[in-house]
Amino acid sequence: MEPKACNSLTDVRNAIDTIDDAIVDLMVKRNTYIKQLARFKDSIEKIKEQSRIDDVINRVRQRGIEQGLSPNMVEEIFHIMIDNMVETEIAEFRNIKSL
Repeated sequence: MEPKACNSLTDVRNAIDTIDDAIVDLMVKRNTYIKQLARFKDSIEKIKEQSRIDDVINRVRQRGIEQGLSPNMVEEIFHIMIDNMVETEIAEFRNIKSL
């Protein structure tokens, strides 16, 4: 989606709000997949697998660079998201294992 030219502050703010909503929707979608991951892992250590986290961070940093974003900003945002979603996955894992 290419940004469109805006004619007012309201137009810009509305466009940003639309993008923010889409970002949240994508985070929800990602979190849904994170919950599914718990079914395929056999330990909490696998959930916290640092090599996978490093791979994700390196990939999104590179994507940020390619798209002209600060890779440091992208990394910070993803660390926060991953840390929280790891906790979600652990909770889901424990729930599945208790059934």
